[in-house]
Amino acid sequence: MKYKDSGVDIDRAGRALKGAGASIKATWGDRVLSGVGAFGGLFDAKGLAADAVLVSSIDGVGTKLKVAFAAGRHDSVGQCLVNHCVNDILVQGARPLFFLDYFATGGLEEGVLENVIGGMAKACGENGCALIAGETAEMPGFYTEGEYDLAGCIVGVVERSAIVDGSRIEPGDRVLGFASTGLHTNGYSLARKVLLNEGPYEVDSKPEELDGASVGEALLAVHRSYLKQFQAFVDAGIDVRGMAHLTGGGFTDNIPRVLPAGCGVNIDRNAWEVPPLFQLIQNHGGVDEDEMYRAFNMGVGYVFILSPEDSARALDLAPAHMIGELGRIVEGEGVIYS
Repeated sequence: MKYKDSGVDIDRAGRALKGAGASIKATWGDRVLSGVGAFGGLFDAKGLAADAVLVSSIDGVGTKLKVAFAAGRHDSVGQCLVNHCVNDILVQGARPLFFLDYFATGGLEEGVLENVIGGMAKACGENGCALIAGETAEMPGFYTEGEYDLAGCIVGVVERSAIVDGSRIEPGDRVLGFASTGLHTNGYSLARKVLLNEGPYEVDSKPEELDGASVGEALLAVHRSYLKQFQAFVDAGIDVRGMAHLTGGGFTDNIPRVLPAGCGVNIDRNAWEVPPLFQLIQNHGGVDEDEMYRAFNMGVGYVFILSPEDSARALDLAPAHMIGELGRIVEGEGVIYS
């Protein structure tokens, strides 16, 4: 017998990585010292900052992958993975340096790995991040046929004096929101249950509420990166006191993670219009409103916390995807909705 007889095609994996080599190398700059296929990725860290602090994070895209499998679309989940990780380290003011991925499947299918890597390379290029290394694992019998899992690790850097830790947040500060593209990478188990598994739709269904988009297209919208919005504030001299990436836990769990003791946040639910996709989920699932704000981002992917003066300047600057003021920091703890 040969290894291929057990379901592992080493040659297929090699061809896939060779085919993705150009897109991977396109994310490299002078600091990447290793090549495709090396046992480890080499990155020249010399002179990154006078007092550099490395910031790292690791994540996946959850059951959004199930929608990708059903729709037969595999490029957007790679982009989502990178942008999610970029946003996570951005909360502390870090810019990304390099990214590593882990792709595991029962058996490689033609074009799938290339599309996933292509999506990751696209997002890395947009965020100035090198796709430096990765792992492709074939494990027959471990995954359902036609499915795979995906995870990624990111490393970024921030000057020690520029770390954003939320310690200077105080009552009266304003919370500015930036629009999401949809669910991003959270709440998919509930969304799939309500709309697809026990709901009335297929991935190619086009409910009137989605204005011509299919359910699959709406659910696979690429998770947005907010790095450029942060950089626009930095370039304008706006003092960002805190940030929150609205991932699993939505508003309820994520904003309090960056608040100092004695501070809570009052969020005005009337400050923005919740996109139709979330309304569709709530209506079909009979989901309580408080549960919606904990399971989903409700159309707000990222928030910045600024002083009243800097908030006014930020609103005048009006960077892309900004919704506006969503609420204020108050004395107390947790999230209060009004």
